[in-house]
Amino acid sequence: MRAPLLALALLAGPAAAEDITYSNNATATCLAGAEEFADKRACIGLSANLCMDAPGGYSTYGMGGCLDGELTFWDSLLNENYRARMVQAKSADEDAAMYQPELPKQAEALRDMQRAWITFRDAACDYERSQWGGGTGGGPATLMCLMRMTGEQALLLGSTY
Repeated sequence: MRAPLLALALLAGPAAAEDITYSNNATATCLAGAEEFADKRACIGLSANLCMDAPGGYSTYGMGGCLDGELTFWDSLLNENYRARMVQAKSADEDAAMYQPELPKQAEALRDMQRAWITFRDAACDYERSQWGGGTGGGPATLMCLMRMTGEQALLLGSTY
């Protein structure tokens, strides 16, 4: 009896995946219309929330798919903004080398900051997961944490000081 139930459960996975409706449109539209940092920050989670409100998005599996979809959006923006910020930092380092070579290197500081941030983000989200005591909500909680923190870092790297 267990084998047929296990087979049915495994077959239900791909069918459930087809039910998830995720789109980046809500988040992208929000960002396009936001001017202030706080307004941009409020865009984090919009697409995932719409997805989770749609059929199939309310299950633990669905929540994971929705949150992972938006995490991918923010991770892509983070990488784009990091590359742009690195180009600026290297250019500033080249300019400073001519007149003030003793100044700390911005590109190295940016790289070190980002590496430390990744370690911090992962530890913070591991803590988030630990609060679920091994329950099924731990996966979505971790993804929500990763999405939120990655979105915030993407926005910080893309902001002008």
